[in-house]
Amino acid sequence: YILLFFALIAIRAAGQNDQWKTDWANLKKYAESNRVLPPPAKNEKRVVFMGDSITEFWKYTDSNFFAVNPYIGRGISGQTTSQMLVRFRPDVIALKPSVVVILAGINDIAENTGPITLETVFGNIVSMAQLARSNQIRVVLCSVLPANDFPWRKGLGPADKVIRLNTMIRSWGGKNNVVYLDYYSAMVDNRKGLDKRYGDDGVHPNLAGYQIMEPLVQDAIKRALKKNQ
Repeated sequence: YILLFFALIAIRAAGQNDQWKTDWANLKKYAESNRVLPPPAKNEKRVVFMGDSITEFWKYTDSNFFAVNPYIGRGISGQTTSQMLVRFRPDVIALKPSVVVILAGINDIAENTGPITLETVFGNIVSMAQLARSNQIRVVLCSVLPANDFPWRKGLGPADKVIRLNTMIRSWGGKNNVVYLDYYSAMVDNRKGLDKRYGDDGVHPNLAGYQIMEPLVQDAIKRALKKNQ
């Protein structure tokens, strides 16, 4: 999985400059998949997972999880919340899900698209949640996973920033009747990083990590479906 991750990063970097000029948010990635996706069936409780590489790699690392559940993955490796917000309408709202699971923020902390304040990151996440709710889509807001360094950008000291961003997300969710999903507490080690049992590069879950996350997200989806908006 580490080799796969760095291969994807290398491929992404090679075409990044041209893509950022023509399709900064990578709207093309899922355009065809979205076009051919049928509307939700009667009584279907469709769920869309919006996120970055952690979401994108999930369906490859544990493909059965998406095969047996009405879940649609819309993660794009390397993306920040600003990019996700741009593609939120075609990749989430237009698919008419009952629930959206939003896992975002770690790449902002890694400054993948440049320096950004935590307040702006938080604002982007809230904007996605508000867009969803205004379209009768229930929301699960996920904590950012723990990380104490980035293999592609060393020395940024993300651990405390992750904690601060999660505090903002949790607080907003509590005040606005939105489900908050705490992956962080289940996966953190004693150095405020990702437990080595659950990830090989300190950022991305391995199969064991995703298997920790799966019952947590399924419970959160059930809770979201029960909520009155």
